[in-house]
Amino acid sequence: MVKLNKIYTRTGDDGSTGLGDGQRRSKADLRVEAYGTVDEANACVGMARLHTAAAHEEIDATLARIQNDLFDLGADLCVPDRGLKLDYEPLRIVAGQTARLEAEIDRLNAGLQPLRSFILPGGSPAAAALHVARTVARRAERLMVALAAQPDEPVNPEAIRYVNRLSDFLFVAGRVVNDNGKADVLWVPGQSR
Repeated sequence: MVKLNKIYTRTGDDGSTGLGDGQRRSKADLRVEAYGTVDEANACVGMARLHTAAAHEEIDATLARIQNDLFDLGADLCVPDRGLKLDYEPLRIVAGQTARLEAEIDRLNAGLQPLRSFILPGGSPAAAALHVARTVARRAERLMVALAAQPDEPVNPEAIRYVNRLSDFLFVAGRVVNDNGKADVLWVPGQSR
């Protein structure tokens, strides 16, 4: 259980932060950047929920679950699996979380017309907010993949799959809140030439 009595500790005043396994890392470290970007994606999902809470209850409920999953993802990244004996069981993203997202994507996408063009982020405030969250999730994914490519920087492969599906879910949800795609803003190639 998390217990936060004191919000500031001054231990990061030197530009470092502690991972969940006790290691100290620079706040500019790629692992810290990855889970910090996951936190940013979570905040963007929270902003999107301001627009989905009343008019799109099912999507909002899924977004609430996603926000909890994103904390799980941050915890997963914060404790690299180095095979060390810890005093606790580290939290990991599991296949069931990814599968639940895939089921949600399939359910939402079933009612949409296939795209014949790329779409521009926008249409409705809810869709625009979901697209912002999608782009931040994609950035988190890129950072996680870059981290996993580093020697001695293990990343849970299921965590990468989860964040990949998350951006797909946010894209489809953006279309659904745009009147099931009818209010999507289509890209017109070369329109401004």
